[in-house]
Amino acid sequence: MIALQARVYPDIPPWSPHKLQEQLAIFPQGQIVAENEDGLVACASSLVVLWDDWSESHNWKEITGAGTFANHNPQGRTLYGAEIFVDPTLHGEGIGHLLYEGRRALCRAMNLKRIIACGRLPGYHHYADQFSPEFYAQKVVWGDLTDPVLSFQIKEGFSYCRIMEGYIPEDSESLGNAALIVWLNPDYNPKFPTIIPEKIVL
Repeated sequence: MIALQARVYPDIPPWSPHKLQEQLAIFPQGQIVAENEDGLVACASSLVVLWDDWSESHNWKEITGAGTFANHNPQGRTLYGAEIFVDPTLHGEGIGHLLYEGRRALCRAMNLKRIIACGRLPGYHHYADQFSPEFYAQKVVWGDLTDPVLSFQIKEGFSYCRIMEGYIPEDSESLGNAALIVWLNPDYNPKFPTIIPEKIVL
C-alpha cells in the first residue's frame, strides 16, 4: 500500500506503517481496499468527524491528525474522506467508482448525514496563469474544463462547495489547493443513532 501510494502521489509523503496501524485500530470500517489477482490496487481511507469543528477552515494535516486519524469522533455525523488512490495502470477500470460506492455504502450503514472530502485539483497547474483556483473549479463544474479528480467526483454525485487553500502544500499539481465536496446521504435519519457495521463488502 505504501509503495502504491508513493507511486500515485510522488510529491506527497506516503503513509508510514505506524500510521496505517493507527488508522486500522481507530476506525477499521473506514479503511477500504480493492484487490485483484496481483494484489492491492487501490485504497480509500476515511474517518468520522464533528463537522462543525472543521467546517470553517482546515488542512489535510490538521483534520487527519497528520494521518493518525486521532480526530476520529464516533459521535460525529460526517464521514470524511482522507485519502484515495488507484493504481495508475488501472485507471478507467471502474475501481475508483467502487471505492466511492464503498464509502456511500458505509455512510448509509452507519446512518451518517454526509460524506465530505477535499479533492485534489491536478489539472489546475495547467491553468494557474489564467484562472484563480475558484474560477478553475467553477469551470470544471460548468463543464467547460475537465479535471481528472473533480470531474470524476461530480459524476459520482458529489457537489462542489468551495476551494480550500493550502490544503496539501506539497501538492504541486494543485498548487496546494483542494476542492471541498459533499455527498448527502438520502437515507439519513437524525432520529436514529450512528451504527458501527462489522464490515462493508461490495
